[in-house]
Amino acid sequence: MDPLVRIKMKETMVDAKVTDTLKYLGKLYVIEHVPAHICRETGEECFAPETVEHIHSLIKGGKKPGRVIETPVFEYA
Repeated sequence: MDPLVRIKMKETMVDAKVTDTLKYLGKLYVIEHVPAHICRETGEECFAPETVEHIHSLIKGGKKPGRVIETPVFEYA
């Protein structure tokens, strides 16, 4: 088989709700129940542009979060 032949992989996307994390201005944010499209083969999560905009507005808008959690931080050393 020619090594330059590419194998075409069929991707199957499914709709799901995921937990996303985002680091902004030195703080870590956790957003739960985010609508996403997930590739069954690779696990890659894709978000619609309006979903990304909504996440950014939640963080930048100054709205009080539903809850706050403590997160341990380790250095890989």
